[in-house]
Parts: sequence; C-alpha cells; structure tokens
Amino acid sequence: MTDTATRAVRHLHHDAGERPFIVIWEVTRACQLVCTHCRADAIRTRNPFELSTDQGKKLLDDLASFGTPRPLVVLTGGDPFERPDLPELVAHGTSIGLSMALSPSVTPRLTREVLVELHDAGAKAVSLSLDGASAATHDAFRGVNGVFDDTMVAARMVRDVGYRLQINTTVTRDTVHELPAILKTVLDLGTTLWSVFFLVPTGRGKLLNALTAADAEEVLHWLHDVSELVAIKTTEAPHYRRIAMQRAGIADLDAAFPVGPLRARLRRDTAELLTGDEPRRRAPRAPIDVNSGRGFAFVDHVGAVYPSGFLPVSVGSVREQSFPKIYREARLLQELRTPDSFGGRCGACEFRTVCGGSRSHAYAVTGDPLAEDPSCAYQPVTPVPVP
Repeated sequence: MTDTATRAVRHLHHDAGERPFIVIWEVTRACQLVCTHCRADAIRTRNPFELSTDQGKKLLDDLASFGTPRPLVVLTGGDPFERPDLPELVAHGTSIGLSMALSPSVTPRLTREVLVELHDAGAKAVSLSLDGASAATHDAFRGVNGVFDDTMVAARMVRDVGYRLQINTTVTRDTVHELPAILKTVLDLGTTLWSVFFLVPTGRGKLLNALTAADAEEVLHWLHDVSELVAIKTTEAPHYRRIAMQRAGIADLDAAFPVGPLRARLRRDTAELLTGDEPRRRAPRAPIDVNSGRGFAFVDHVGAVYPSGFLPVSVGSVREQSFPKIYREARLLQELRTPDSFGGRCGACEFRTVCGGSRSHAYAVTGDPLAEDPSCAYQPVTPVPVP
C-alpha cells in the first residue's frame, strides 16, 4: 500500500491489545423511549442488579489504571440520565484523568439544569440520536411522538452549555434516502462528529431492514464525499477505512469507483439541499483503526464485558475480574485482534489489519464472530481459499 493510502487512516499510538482506545459503559438499561432498532431491548425501570455507585467507580478506576493514554469513556444506556448518581460518576472519572462523554435519550430528564451539572462535573461531549430527517421518521424510530422536535431543542441546548455535540444516525433501507437531509440538519446544528450506524440485526433491530452490502458500499462512498463538511464516524462499518485508503490519491474517483443509482441520488439530493449554503469545508478527518475487541470494548449495566454492544458474546464480568485483565486476556478479544484467522473474504482481504469487517454483522448472520462480514461487498485481491 502507498504512503498516501496508509495516511488515509489514523492508527493508534499504542498497542490495541494492551489497552483500549474507547470503552462504552451502559450504566443502566432503563429508558422511557421504545426505539425500534434498540440493541439492548431497553426497559422502563432500572435493574436492581446494575453496577452500584461504588462498583461503577471501581470500574472507572480500572480504566484509569491503564495510564496515559487513558481510554475515552462514554456513559450510555438505556438512558444514563435515569441514574441519579450520574454526576458523581462523571466527577469521579474526571478526577482520575478520564475523558467522560454522555449518550442520553431525549426525554424530560434531559434538562439544561442536568446538562450544566454534568458539564460542571467534567463531561465534555454529548451524543444525541437523529434517525430521520423529519418528525414522522424519527418519532417512529423512537416510539414516542414529539422526540424529533425535542431533539432539535436538546442539540442546541447541548451546544449552548458548552459540550461538543455528536449526532448518531442509524441508517436502514427504509431511511437511507433521508441521509442528505439529515446531513443538512447535522451541519445546521454545529455538530462536531456525525456517527452513522449501519444497522446490525440484533435486539429490536432484527425487525428492520438493513442495507444490502452493495448499498452500504454506495453510502460509504457518499459519506467520504461529504466528510469535508463534517467529521464522519461509521459504526459497524469498518470498511469505511478500506474505502478511505482505496480513494486516497485517486484523481478521478468516479472513474475508479463507478457511481450507482443510490449514490447518484444521495449526491443529487445533497447538492439541492445545500444550494445557496456555503458550508465550511475542511480536510476530511481520517477514520481511526479501532474495531470490536481491538481498541474498543463495552460494559453492560450488570458488569458483563463484550467486544461491542452489538456483539452479544460476554468475555467476562468486572464483578469477578478487573477490566484490564479481561481486556488483555479474554480469548475472544485476542482472536478478534488476529484478523489473519478470520473466515472467508475477511481473512484473505489485503485490508484486514485496518478493517477486519464488522464482527457484529458476522455474528448476527452466522453465529460466528470470526466469520466473513456479509455486510461488505469488497472482493479481495488475494483469492479466498476453497474449503
């Protein structure tokens, strides 16, 4: 690979097998929304077996014990704002050197007063979900009327209080054509990072229609097109890194990567929606080389550790072992860091060490987290061995 292609992806400056780059902690599964794509199948009331305040602080201490660079920590749910001790947890994490972020649901619990309290406790970033360009689509996703309008208010409030704002968007076959309009809203809100989630058929998401591999490829190319407008992150689509490397240094991208009907429509709608606007353009932010179990880990509300929130295979519990021990020694996590052993196209792909495929998609479709990722359309240059 050329130096230009290599620079198209950001690489960790530490061993991903030694310490994670980011840890997501599901502090509770309680949530007052009924999202159709929820990986957690969230519940209305808190589980009495959630990690306690003291157990949560011990988990944060474990994360801080990795030393510099310490993992980024995102407190999610359910709805983390359902926990009354959330400011105490944020303050503790901040006091021991962790960078704390929040991923709340948009409910009446998300108030300016609480946002200010959590910001004062040290939280720096908030992510909000926007899964449709209109109330009709987004509210249907969230299962509660009025959430779209409330999200617009909340997003501006988040920025006003002083947080960095991240917008999370789940894309499905039924909503993919709304992406250009969502992009316009993302830009209008002053979003720092747009994280696009590629639906994994797990939890309630099994009832929705995931993109085909060919359409996912088209969306990823379009996302790279617009990455000069806002920083882009893709969740459960690590092949975005492969696309970034393939496109690097190519003068005529359309000749190298012929535009299909979906990307043509996304481009056309984007141009029409941004006509008259002059959004600030920037050098695209290179995607970072992190994947399930390789720089990334998830801790659920009762302390079970997973490679990802979308890959429901527990590798241990922080009630029984320290998080660093689980992260470094769990067999599945070690296997996920060895892409040469992956099945099918993923194991043969020349991009396997910087992509590795979505392990969650592989598991959801085949039951094997090391199998070929069926959500990727790429045919590797290296021939796939015949069994």
